[in-house]
Amino acid sequence: MAKLKLSKQAMSEQQEQLKLYQRLLPSLDLKRRQLSVEVQKAEAEYAAAKAEVEALQNRIGEELPMLADPDFRLTDLVTLSGYEVSEQNVVGVRLPVLKTLKCEVADYLHLATPPWVDTLVNRLKQAIEQQIRAEIAAQRLEILRREVRRITQRVNLFDKVLIPTAKENIKRIRIYLDEAERSAVIISKLAKGKQLAQRSQGMS
Repeated sequence: MAKLKLSKQAMSEQQEQLKLYQRLLPSLDLKRRQLSVEVQKAEAEYAAAKAEVEALQNRIGEELPMLADPDFRLTDLVTLSGYEVSEQNVVGVRLPVLKTLKCEVADYLHLATPPWVDTLVNRLKQAIEQQIRAEIAAQRLEILRREVRRITQRVNLFDKVLIPTAKENIKRIRIYLDEAERSAVIISKLAKGKQLAQRSQGMS
């Protein structure tokens, strides 16, 4: 850490830094509060997405109880072939958003399979999409939480370190300069007194 210079220029620099810190702190704190609100929203969205996944799984079980029969083998009937994610700017933070999603349905003979297989295909598509949405909701939540931590650290740095340090430095410099000024006045008075004394001695 650089040693504090006790000069008028150093005090001017410290005062400018203090103004800057005090100007930036409110906007940082506002962003922290806005992001905290977004975290709460993201938590609710993630909880809702997970609940929807569970609801779909339960619905499939209720609508299609025959899936419990081990004789039915419908593995890989519907698979995720890919999805595309775009970005959304929320309070200056880039968050992922599901843009498109594609599923592949395995070939099956509609006439040779029970009619409920069509229902199953639709439900599996919904379940896959909802699972991806839940995963993206989890990513959004993690990004926002990380950003809140980062902004909170900056707010604390300004509020608890930089601003108090600048104030303390200004106080130290001011005390030093005041003492130096008083010392200069005293030295000047002593010098004048000495000169007067010498003059009076020379005249006598």
